[in-house]
Amino acid sequence: MIQGPPREPFPHLRLREPTPTLIGLPWELPLEEWPGGRLTFRELPVGPSRHLVRFLLADGRTYALKEEPLEIARHEYEVLRGLEEQELPAVVAVGIAEAPTRGSAVLVTEYLLHSLQYRRLLMRFPAGPNPQRDRLLDAMATLLVDLHRAGVYWGDCSLANTLFRRDGDRVQAFLVDAETSETHPALSDGQRTYDLEVLVENVGFGLADLAAFQGRHDLMEDAVDAAESVRTRYGLLWDELHATEELRPDNRHAVASRVRRLNELGFAVDEIVLEPGARPGRLRLRVAVTNRQFHAHELQRRTGLAALEGQAKLLLNDLREYAAWLEWNEGGTLGEREAADRWIHEVLEPSLRAITPAIGPARDPLQAYCDVLETKWLLSEAAGKDVGLAAALHAYVASGAPAPEDAPTIPNVDVSLDIDRQGPLDRPSPEQTEPQAAVEPPATHPHTTPPTRRRRRPPEPAA
Repeated sequence: MIQGPPREPFPHLRLREPTPTLIGLPWELPLEEWPGGRLTFRELPVGPSRHLVRFLLADGRTYALKEEPLEIARHEYEVLRGLEEQELPAVVAVGIAEAPTRGSAVLVTEYLLHSLQYRRLLMRFPAGPNPQRDRLLDAMATLLVDLHRAGVYWGDCSLANTLFRRDGDRVQAFLVDAETSETHPALSDGQRTYDLEVLVENVGFGLADLAAFQGRHDLMEDAVDAAESVRTRYGLLWDELHATEELRPDNRHAVASRVRRLNELGFAVDEIVLEPGARPGRLRLRVAVTNRQFHAHELQRRTGLAALEGQAKLLLNDLREYAAWLEWNEGGTLGEREAADRWIHEVLEPSLRAITPAIGPARDPLQAYCDVLETKWLLSEAAGKDVGLAAALHAYVASGAPAPEDAPTIPNVDVSLDIDRQGPLDRPSPEQTEPQAAVEPPATHPHTTPPTRRRRRPPEPAA
């Protein structure tokens, strides 16, 4: 009897979400041999990778599958689990299938919804300096600060190893490749410096590669300058988080001001320490902060909504504005819970119902509502008065519900206001019945790589 080739043994499988669909996948086969006829694979853009990556649609969700050497996959799985436990911005590890006989493993992560690669994000804007690129560079610097504060050495920091999500009026960066990452109780200055140097060089490579792709070889020097700005952005944020100040014992305002600045950056203050300063009669102020989710946690506490930090900041501002309008319009005081419930049912939900048909299922509805708030500000600036939320909704939908990565500006749209009908979406400012100029939204905080990107081993941790 002629026998076929020996069947691969079933691998050691760990799944954090053991659905029947995931369990039934052909884990015993190399990833490249998984049958496309029986499984639903998606074609999604992916940056340069040393390993095979495939995207699988299962149970209504998209998973990224990456086959890599066994020890590297084990290491990356554990690192990603640690990042998740610390609530750091990274993709979520769902499982790993280890095949010792092949010396390889398939790492499973959940695809980051509404995410963009840097090329897709920047290609929709004029080449060279622009506000969206500044937001992207801020996001890269902030991500590295977040990782370093948690004792994580990235080791392969690059635009290609990062995904981006629009986050209110800014951009948030997420780590997607942790093959060379290391976790320590704390990083030495040498480790941080090495990691930052790799990031600056690789960002320069990535921006130069994009300029060449766009036929703008004149922007090569600008790409280097932009990459160097990441070092400055990183340093400003790191210094703000770790600065110690000396102040007079009676200067409580300085303490409150420091806390407010940190909250504006998205950090909740975990502990304030006042101790004798170097000079007589002075106190040294040290502040310990938590992860960058201050507004996100506050929004979830008040409303139950889960949002990114930048989105949450804008949504909380809108909630407070509506609560103030209700109190002025109805002549009473609202409790926090009632204000949140009425904002959700009278403002947010009707707005999302109006937006959803225009944006389709692939877009983030909360981000689209943040775009409406930005439209409201732009229209109000042009009109010299507060045009109201209803006008902004009409303009946004009528213009095709553009996202900033699709259209750099909001087209001019003629808007007819029904001034005789005043509902929640047409609310005036609480201070007066006549519309007033809109308040400018918060400013953004300062803050495919070629295959030749650098990879380094970090210096050893400090003893």
